[in-house]
Amino acid sequence: MKRNARFLIGVVFLFCFLFWHQPVPAQNYPAQPIQMIITLSPGDTVDLAGRAIAAEMAKVLKTPVIVTNKPGGGGTLGAESVVRAKKDGYTLLFAISGIYYAHAVNPETVPYNPLTDLDALCSAVSVPMALPVLSDSPWKSFQDLMNYMKQNPEKVRGGTVGVATVGFFNFEVIRMETGNAVNVIPFKGGSPLMAALLGGHIETGQPTLGLVSPHVKAGKLRILLTSQKVPEFPDAPTLKELGYKRDIMSIRFAFYLPVGVPDSVKKVLIPAIETSIKAPDVANAIRQIGAVTDFVPGEEYKKMMVEEYRMVQQSLKTSPPAGK
Repeated sequence: MKRNARFLIGVVFLFCFLFWHQPVPAQNYPAQPIQMIITLSPGDTVDLAGRAIAAEMAKVLKTPVIVTNKPGGGGTLGAESVVRAKKDGYTLLFAISGIYYAHAVNPETVPYNPLTDLDALCSAVSVPMALPVLSDSPWKSFQDLMNYMKQNPEKVRGGTVGVATVGFFNFEVIRMETGNAVNVIPFKGGSPLMAALLGGHIETGQPTLGLVSPHVKAGKLRILLTSQKVPEFPDAPTLKELGYKRDIMSIRFAFYLPVGVPDSVKKVLIPAIETSIKAPDVANAIRQIGAVTDFVPGEEYKKMMVEEYRMVQQSLKTSPPAGK
């Protein structure tokens, strides 16, 4: 009798142990804090945008959203940590579109494939890029600059924030669309690029619109091209508006999960992200840092990035970055 009683007690104990140590069911998501991995340093534009969205998401989901910065490797270190995370929806990646370019340029050194190892939930924020020149330059339009470049091959110097970046590949888009190549000069940041442009050491560049805007308003610079239409500068055209097939690219900040997270989790998480992005306080905070809220659903965003990934691969065949 005692033996049976001990057996029953053991069965009950085992049942309770297994019950309380089961993973949190997806249908109860979220039942614990969510970690948001940001691939750049605190204070960077993507960090400030991510923190604004995270604060709103915590209200919408009624659970803490904890930001963790994992910079390095052009965003690849943070992205890899999410690829290797549990597929339960509690580790979320907020990263720039450069995580695709890093793999396209150096697939042998990047320990994941962004096309197959990451599940893009949506694009949340975009940072428009601009093609500026000095206001006293002879080029009043993009076509003026292209005509000059055609007659003076690679004489025009264009600054970028490093190689294998959005700005670098935007000059490749211009080359592939127009046949005119810029002599690309890489800088270590947006500030030195702008100093060189304003000082006349380069003729143009690929800075973010936020860096260019105050100098346009001060009458020092003129914008010949933007990566997307911006209400602040309605007369600045895009490549497609000028009749070309492809626009230059904006920097995009998007949300990702590791591939394999249950659909029931994504059905909760994606609407919460969209609601948070479109909240007035978030939109205002993001405008303050020179970016715009720009929700693009996952499938549409994936198509965009596949196209950009292939464009980068195509450009590398004819004009590889320095060091490749």
